[in-house]
Amino acid sequence: MIDDFKLESALDDLEKIVDELENGKLPLDESLALFERGIKLIRLCNAKLDNAEQRIESLTGELPEDLSR
Repeated sequence: MIDDFKLESALDDLEKIVDELENGKLPLDESLALFERGIKLIRLCNAKLDNAEQRIESLTGELPEDLSR
């Protein structure tokens, strides 16, 4: 699933979720469902970024300084 996951689409979705939650006009159940979806998207994004870092490191033998933790 992570291979066909589009980071840019997930970030767009997250931005929409944040906007809706900040609006504060949703019922509690809908807010919780959006929050859960946001958390799942964040985890997928983190996994995708970690995967990209590992690929860079395996190709170059090291991570560029701006990606080092």
